[in-house]
Amino acid sequence: MSADQLRESAAAPPRWNPTTAWNNQLRQLSKQRQYREALTLYRHMLRSSFFPNTFTFPFLLKSCAFLSLPLAASQLHAHVIRTGSQPDPYTRSSLINTYAKCSLHHHARKVFDEMPNPTICYNAMISGYSFNSKPLHAVCLFRKMRREEEDGLDVDVNVNAVTLLSLVSGCSVATHLTIGVCLHGCCVRFGFVTDLAVANSLVTMYVKCGEVELARKVFDEMLVRDLITWNAMISGYAQNGHARCVLEVYSEMKLSGVSADAVTLLGVMSACANLGAQGIGREVEREIERRGFGCNPFLRNALVNMYARCGNLTRAREVFDRSGEKSVVSWTAIIGGYGIHGHGEVALELFDEMVESAVRPDKTVFVSVLSACSHAGLTDRGLEYFKEMERKYGLQPGPEHYSCVVDLLGRAGRLEEAVNLIKSMKVKPDGAVWGALLGACKIHKNAEIAELAFQHVVELEPTNIGYYVLLSNIYTDANNLEGVSRVRVMMRERKLRKDPGYSYVEYKGKMNLFYSGDLSHPQTKQIYRMLDELESLVKEVHPPNEKCQGRSEELLIGTGVHSEKLAIAFALLNTKSGTEITVMKNLRVCVDCHLFIKLVSKIVNRQFIVRDATRFHHFRDGICSCKDYW
Repeated sequence: MSADQLRESAAAPPRWNPTTAWNNQLRQLSKQRQYREALTLYRHMLRSSFFPNTFTFPFLLKSCAFLSLPLAASQLHAHVIRTGSQPDPYTRSSLINTYAKCSLHHHARKVFDEMPNPTICYNAMISGYSFNSKPLHAVCLFRKMRREEEDGLDVDVNVNAVTLLSLVSGCSVATHLTIGVCLHGCCVRFGFVTDLAVANSLVTMYVKCGEVELARKVFDEMLVRDLITWNAMISGYAQNGHARCVLEVYSEMKLSGVSADAVTLLGVMSACANLGAQGIGREVEREIERRGFGCNPFLRNALVNMYARCGNLTRAREVFDRSGEKSVVSWTAIIGGYGIHGHGEVALELFDEMVESAVRPDKTVFVSVLSACSHAGLTDRGLEYFKEMERKYGLQPGPEHYSCVVDLLGRAGRLEEAVNLIKSMKVKPDGAVWGALLGACKIHKNAEIAELAFQHVVELEPTNIGYYVLLSNIYTDANNLEGVSRVRVMMRERKLRKDPGYSYVEYKGKMNLFYSGDLSHPQTKQIYRMLDELESLVKEVHPPNEKCQGRSEELLIGTGVHSEKLAIAFALLNTKSGTEITVMKNLRVCVDCHLFIKLVSKIVNRQFIVRDATRFHHFRDGICSCKDYW
């Protein structure tokens, strides 16, 4: 029904109660989520000389809350006072809720404190504090509520599931974890932990606080789970980097008979992208089409990102091209995809096409553009885009942009320029900026600047073992044994440890995981036999005349055969001749493995796609797409 029709129908309300018809129309608009129309109708009501009553304001205040209109809320509050509706507890509860949703929790508390009998408004005020991420305020009010309940000051004050739900939902960051754990105890004590909504809020709370194992414990103890439960656990694992757990929970969810929604599939695709699980990703794409989610822009963008990060750039481009309206997020996904595959020229062409299509770039897309320039060695063009950020688009570069440019200059050997750029930064350099400089020093074997970069980066990220490894490798390349020894001592003193390198390869819909020096795979004997044969063939083609100068984290922590070699040997054993092999690795590929894979690609006439910690390498006929520049 249009606004004009509503006015016509409300213009002649029944004589016996002239305000009832207006209230009915306001109620209908509120149910239909036509909040602006409700406020417009209210103004027409006042101009028509009809006066609101107690039942009018809750609908209007709800509209202000959803639209976040603090000024309109204050004006309605004045109307409440003028009409004498202020003592009504439901109107006051609506006022508290609206002020809270408009980020005016102080105003909400003032309304609460002015109430002579605030019994039914405790939950509204607690919810308001939680909505504004004020869990301590919410807990203090909860304690006041409990005192009144225990002292019998008001028999109507009772803690219920809504109370605990509101309290728990306010704990949304790691610093709130202690409060959240205490509230979990309260849920158990009051017997609300079996309430589905409360249990879901506990799972979500632990996830947001970064404690996925505690979230999983609550999840496992739940007798009943709904879609919200499964989504909370899947999203929690996805956001905290536990990709394999995401797929495991998703598999359990399907077996339980609960149907996935868009939120579920987003989390699963994120896991597929991290693992390189393209086969499972294809199944998810079919599920998206089957369930009619194909037009969902978030899922389309996630598909582009998933295929690009799984090594299938062709399919990523197909999904992108068939998308309808493309947002800056869509462009960022495909530009970033081409960038990590080393196709910098194509990435820049897409960026220019994006600008021509009137989509305004943001800071995130510039990270992808600058990174693409770095991976492709497009130094001058990258510097030009960096200047355009502020000059043409008014975007102030952040540390993430500076780290890309430092990497860009560093890879080109322009280390002094990189140092000067860091000194001229308008924002404080973070660990990634100094880490990019340290990485460049590894490429160009510059121990002097490396020591400067290391000094800064360990102050910012003292437990990041990767930086210690980089400096040790630089000292090794310079035959500085004393330097290597110092780094090893620092690592021991700081008790720094890191899991060894690992690689994934997908086979028949299953992710096969290999650690460095792995002996646990059922085909271990065949894998090592195949690897020995490959090593012998490689030595015939490229005799080891010189000691390999490449080092990796795995060498420093004393592990055995590198994981990507094991993954490739496994794939060669189990796939047909000519099949493309894709391997995902958690660390940077070392020089020795890079050379090995190049030569093997020529010997066995296969294409290998290896994604390491920074980029994709496409190996074919003894050549890598990175042109040995990574």
